[in-house]
Amino acid sequence: MATSSLSPASPAAPLREAVKPSALHHLRATPETIHWGYFSPEVPPALKVKSGDLVMAQAVTHHAGDDPDLMFDDDIRRIFTEVDPATRAPGCHIMTGPIYVEGAEPGDMLEVRYFQMTPRFNYGSNLQAEWGHLYKEFGETERVTIYKLDPVANTASALYAYDIEGKYGAPGRITQCPTCDRSPALPGITVPARPHLGTAGVAPAVNEPVSTIPPGLHGGNIDNWRIGAGATMFYPVQVKGGLFSIGDPHISQGDGEISGTAIEASLDVLFQIIVRKDFQFPSPLLETPDYWIVHGFGEDLDQAMKCASVDMLHLLTEHQGLSRHDGYSLMSVAADFGVTQVVDGTQGIHCKIERRIFPEKGVFKDPA
Repeated sequence: MATSSLSPASPAAPLREAVKPSALHHLRATPETIHWGYFSPEVPPALKVKSGDLVMAQAVTHHAGDDPDLMFDDDIRRIFTEVDPATRAPGCHIMTGPIYVEGAEPGDMLEVRYFQMTPRFNYGSNLQAEWGHLYKEFGETERVTIYKLDPVANTASALYAYDIEGKYGAPGRITQCPTCDRSPALPGITVPARPHLGTAGVAPAVNEPVSTIPPGLHGGNIDNWRIGAGATMFYPVQVKGGLFSIGDPHISQGDGEISGTAIEASLDVLFQIIVRKDFQFPSPLLETPDYWIVHGFGEDLDQAMKCASVDMLHLLTEHQGLSRHDGYSLMSVAADFGVTQVVDGTQGIHCKIERRIFPEKGVFKDPA
């Protein structure tokens, strides 16, 4: 099975053996199959699947209205015009789902293997936002830069930019860019395209909507560009059926996401969902062909760093059999910590360690 529509996964380490699916499901993003701005166990499932099934789902960016001529089709236009703006809260992301997975119970893990991330259009939007890290340094102004994707070269380059008059405002803004004041941007510069999901996760076990903006133990807005084709995520199940949703698709992002957004662009995503009852992990866990990556979240980067450190130590001791002292030493000499994002309220740190330094054992064996 192909690992990406744009670029293959690294050949440095083989992907794990496939689990044979019993079905392939297609999930379009329409006003009837999305929830805008929140995770909640009260949202009725848009799809029910069995463990091991494949899903081809559409993930729609909430920034498509930054240039609707380039990033709208009929279904996306319906979402932007038919979903009541009053219901787009408390967050901002358009989430496709939820997907109910038969047999998933609280305490299990959902293993989600991402196989393809295919851009729906060859355009995306980056926002210099009010929540960006340098908002005050830029005179509290906001600006949109529209990027064009070159799928052959696997790169993106700026097409044009325009300033926001007033405030960007509520999610679902539609700007008529043929009449906006366009400016050239980033002449001669190209950036690597690395399609990924900024936001995905399970429903938290709470009785009120949970914003899609901050990341958390359920997943949410992790904004790690490594969650792309060839990656596997493990999400701790909190409610019966898991109720898994995807959204906030990107075609490129740097660690930090400093201006406030990535290149926000809609994707078609092929993935497989597997219920894992043979291990637990306290936070969203990422496996790539080369690395294991844990995520820590906090009100500031110090707290996020501590959470990432503790969870990496958990991985090394509980799932690789190291002593706490040996794990702590290994983290200091072989693990790399990075800032995932600083713009989502709850800040993120990720910690990665190379898979090749370990014997083949632990939680990453295939389920029976």
